[in-house]
Amino acid sequence: MAALGFAALFNVPARCLPIIFLFGAVGIFVKLLLLLFGINIVFACLAGAAAIGFLSIPAAHYKHAPPLIFYIPAVIPMVPGIMAYRMMLGLIKLTESTQTLNYNTVLFETVNNGLKVLFILISLSVGVIVPMLLMRKESIKHVRVPFSKK
Repeated sequence: MAALGFAALFNVPARCLPIIFLFGAVGIFVKLLLLLFGINIVFACLAGAAAIGFLSIPAAHYKHAPPLIFYIPAVIPMVPGIMAYRMMLGLIKLTESTQTLNYNTVLFETVNNGLKVLFILISLSVGVIVPMLLMRKESIKHVRVPFSKK
């Protein structure tokens, strides 16, 4: 449902909404399934985003729309908002903490949450972009560049 909300926010054509809903569900399902089997959250997010990326290309051809219309709203719900929130709360706690034991614990949790957020965001972007690069229809050497000498 969150994918549909972001799709509506971005004014996606109505004909694409059911597919975006499906892709959002598939991405979250892949992520949760891998987490259930004990896979690291970063790799689970990478696999979920890659599934969305690979599915977006045929959907783009089917619905005659760019692939980014399908993968952006479907991937946004996978962004780790709660971890980023906890990181920000940890940073605020670090500024007011005076006890050494509490400071070390809060520092460890803040850095841990911050690194998880960073690597999850990187894995989401790589997971969506790599399928686009791998399934490109034409070679880059055939792409015409404006103002070229040939």
